[in-house]
Amino acid sequence: MESSLARLLLLVAVVAAAARCALAGTPHPKGLRVRLTHVDAHGNYSRLQLLQRAARRSHHRMSRLVARTTGVPIPSSSKAVASGGDLQVPVHAGNGEFLMDLAIGTPALSYAAIVDTGSDLVWTQCKPCVECFKQSTPVFDPSSSSTYAPVPCSSALCGDLPSSSCTSASRCGYTYTYGDASSTQGVLATETFTLAKSKLPEVAFGCGDTNEGDGFSQGAGLVGLGRGPLSLVTQLGLDKFSYCLTSLDATSKSPLLLGSVAGISESAATAPVQSTPLVKNPSQPSFYYVTLTGLTVGSTHITLPTSAFAIQDDGTGGVIVDSGTSITYLELQGYRALKKAFVAQMSLPVVDGSEIGLDLCFRAPAKGVDGVQVPKLVFHFDGGADLDLPAENYMVLDSASGALCLTVAASRGLSIIGNFQQQNFQFVYDVAADTLSFAPVQCDKL
Repeated sequence: MESSLARLLLLVAVVAAAARCALAGTPHPKGLRVRLTHVDAHGNYSRLQLLQRAARRSHHRMSRLVARTTGVPIPSSSKAVASGGDLQVPVHAGNGEFLMDLAIGTPALSYAAIVDTGSDLVWTQCKPCVECFKQSTPVFDPSSSSTYAPVPCSSALCGDLPSSSCTSASRCGYTYTYGDASSTQGVLATETFTLAKSKLPEVAFGCGDTNEGDGFSQGAGLVGLGRGPLSLVTQLGLDKFSYCLTSLDATSKSPLLLGSVAGISESAATAPVQSTPLVKNPSQPSFYYVTLTGLTVGSTHITLPTSAFAIQDDGTGGVIVDSGTSITYLELQGYRALKKAFVAQMSLPVVDGSEIGLDLCFRAPAKGVDGVQVPKLVFHFDGGADLDLPAENYMVLDSASGALCLTVAASRGLSIIGNFQQQNFQFVYDVAADTLSFAPVQCDKL
């Protein structure tokens, strides 16, 4: 009798648990593996054109991120430089360098979205459009999806937005800006997203009917992987994620690993894994900050005052790691010391690199760069982590002009470790433990 009752109670508990799961939707998978495509992968560009485009997008993005931290708008001259260029190689303003394929709604509509570790909101363009940029896939129509649900003004999700309003229908209206003229505006909603064939129910996203900005047209929206409550990482409850970026002119895609699959395999790494603490900046909660303690260029160890790369009381300064900026930018004091050390040790004449969009270039020997000795570049981080870079991660050769250029430049108000320097390293963002780990890995084989 007691045994039968126990079995009955267990059956009731199982049925109740199943019902709760059904109401809550499919549980989010613990680990996902997706592939990232570089925004210029299918453009049939020469190496010089790839460098020019990446440099101009980077300068624009750096200006935009600095504008966010300082509150100073980008001057019109910066916008002109960012959007200008060769008519045969139109250059878009930079809101990210990599695209992720995913699908949205029920039935699912496939599209490519820009991946951004420097912002939080997940959004796409939605019908009916008031102002939308051209995209290669159909604009998402909320009325055609059975799983679309607008978020009410009273929702905690609405409160997580940096700027929100209440529409006449008591729906959560949002405006999300990116530090320059680019922005998305619309209604916050929840929807089923499909990523790597896994359905992710009730993901909060911006359904944007008014979207402005040159840099969005590479995709149909944006997936924020920042540290804030609305980012995809936070919404999926992921402890960590990682990516491994292939080189600029590689044909293979770059893996993005979410959740339990994000760790670095010792068999894949060609050197020991290094780790440094992630630092939080209350003024910019989305960014992944690290503490840069020094630089080494060849035989020169550059030690700067701790204030040089520190987060200031007003929220400016600091060093972020960013997948969407190609070039590394260092606060002026640090960059000047780095530049001086390179000029002293390169033993090659300095040439103008403005055509490429880089500040420091050298004239490579006519016989090629095979015999050129390039000083080692190492970034030293808190906790003893050293990012010891191979030459191809900071020196690029334009074979047409013979210019050998450093992919590091100066900034004011924010320093950025860019994706040129991250190529063929796996970077793991452990948001639960507040650490950033990295190791050299052959990304196209991961």
